Amino acid sequence: MTTKISILIVDDEESVRDSLYNWFIDDGYLVDRAENAKQALSILESKNFDIILADIKMPGMDGMELHRRIRSLNKDSIVIIMTAFASVATAVQALKDGAYDYITKPFDPDDLSHLIRNAASQISLKSENEALRNKVVSLENVEDIIGNSQAMIKVLKEVEKVAQSNSPVIITGESGTGKELIAKAIHSNSPRKYFPLVSVHCGALTESLLESELFGHEKGAFTGAMFNRKGRFEMADGGTIFLDEIATISAKMQVELLRVLESKTFVRVGGNKEITSDFRVICATNKDLKKMVENGTFREDLFYRLNVVNIIVPPLRERIEDIPILVNYFINKYCTSMSRDIIAIDPGVLKRLGEYDYQGNVRELENMIERAIVIGNDKEIRLKDLPIEKNIISNSIESLDDLEKKHVLQILNRYNWNISRTAKALKVDRVTLYNKIKKYGLEPSK
Repeated sequence: MTTKISILIVDDEESVRDSLYNWFIDDGYLVDRAENAKQALSILESKNFDIILADIKMPGMDGMELHRRIRSLNKDSIVIIMTAFASVATAVQALKDGAYDYITKPFDPDDLSHLIRNAASQISLKSENEALRNKVVSLENVEDIIGNSQAMIKVLKEVEKVAQSNSPVIITGESGTGKELIAKAIHSNSPRKYFPLVSVHCGALTESLLESELFGHEKGAFTGAMFNRKGRFEMADGGTIFLDEIATISAKMQVELLRVLESKTFVRVGGNKEITSDFRVICATNKDLKKMVENGTFREDLFYRLNVVNIIVPPLRERIEDIPILVNYFINKYCTSMSRDIIAIDPGVLKRLGEYDYQGNVRELENMIERAIVIGNDKEIRLKDLPIEKNIISNSIESLDDLEKKHVLQILNRYNWNISRTAKALKVDRVTLYNKIKKYGLEPSK
């Protein structure tokens, strides 16, 4: 540890500078010297020191003023004041100004060594805490959300805005678009990032299991409940709870969820003690909750309680500009995990991937690239390595009208139904585009 600690000695007495220099060099520290405050500040302009020992009485600028100058430079150095004129007033003033400690002349070598070791330990502890903090952040951060299309830039801007609030968020989009990644991005950029992000896949659990999962249960609450168990709401205290497939929960659970969201309190299954938890809720669904409200399958009051902010994740077919960088990302990811050299992709294959109709969205593309790396050769991904020929052939036998309808709708969605931009992209005038929309009965997705 000591070989990493650097010390600057500032004293107008040469004998003091030399004695301290030799002591600290013998102890394994990195040491430099300055005969006055002005020289010390000159050295500090180009070099940082962990510990600065400054004499309080020097010609010109004294040690107290030097300390104030060091603090104004935003230096993180620990400053120890040296004085032959020990007094309570001097010590208190030095400590009030932020000095780490003071020591009186003549020095006791053991006392001085002990003081420096304590200061060095504090520096080391600070570094370890910072490293641990960065490690925690890196564990909470998710994979990069890949994409530089306008559609994804819009989503990322929304994430940045909502991350700082505590408001509920509903993330909507087709399966495989990355809704859970968006939820993780919101959490990891929020003030709650040092607390848990607890995920619950509502669609995978029956009503009774979901109730126990969310609220926990007491020992003996039901057959098989052999011990007390915390629920996910309790685990998410201080952090975020992510409810995936929220549209699948039963009417009874909708009532229970509404009550918990309004009061932030709940009771474990089989218990009678009310538990309070401070959590933020983020939901995700591939269903149209508003339509479910209209047909009576989802509670209106719960919908408005959850739908404070709605982030819509676009399907891959509406962000085809992102396909090349997604492909490169997945190639690097799986070649690295398989300990293989990074392979190339045939340009013709990349073009075909841009024409593919991804029903499974980004998840399907990732699966295709992983499969190609596993079964392909060691140099590049070729068309035969990808299961896309069947899709392209089936598309080729559609009628011309079907192809035109699909293409016009795709471009309209890409430009958020901006008629001028869509017409320009299709290289037609606005009247022609309006006629196409009317002909095919096209409507914006809700």
